Amino acid sequence: MYITRHAKSSWASPGQDDFDRPLNERGLREAPMMAQRFAQRNEPLPMLVSSTAKRAISTARAFAKALGDAPITERPEVYHAPLQTLMHIVESLPDAAQQVMVFGHNPGLSELVEHLAGQGLGSIDPCTTVRIDLHVDSWKAAAADTGTAVWWDAPSED
Repeated sequence: MYITRHAKSSWASPGQDDFDRPLNERGLREAPMMAQRFAQRNEPLPMLVSSTAKRAISTARAFAKALGDAPITERPEVYHAPLQTLMHIVESLPDAAQQVMVFGHNPGLSELVEHLAGQGLGSIDPCTTVRIDLHVDSWKAAAADTGTAVWWDAPSED
């Protein structure tokens, strides 16, 4: 499974609802760059699951484009979801989906990585992807310490 935090977003519009914040200039540059880097890894094509917040879905769309216009499953409950909600989403994934990439927000995504992999990587930076290999036969069996963080890729690691 892959966990990807949305790319850098804008705080430029005072009074704008957090949900509607777009990517800023840096985010618009980094999302397609990181998506291409992911595509070049030749990883198995994941099912894409995203928060419906503007900045998350924009990041997911950049990855979908780099992966040959892969479909995106939009899940409103990913928006600022706590660990318990994210675990429910993981446990409810269809077993037919061998690989999944979740696009969302901190602190929930960082907590999810720590919970599944049993190790904290600190706060996941914008547009960073973490790969976790889960050692389970079904998404329903995902639980604390059932995975291993295999790699992570952040824009600053160019």
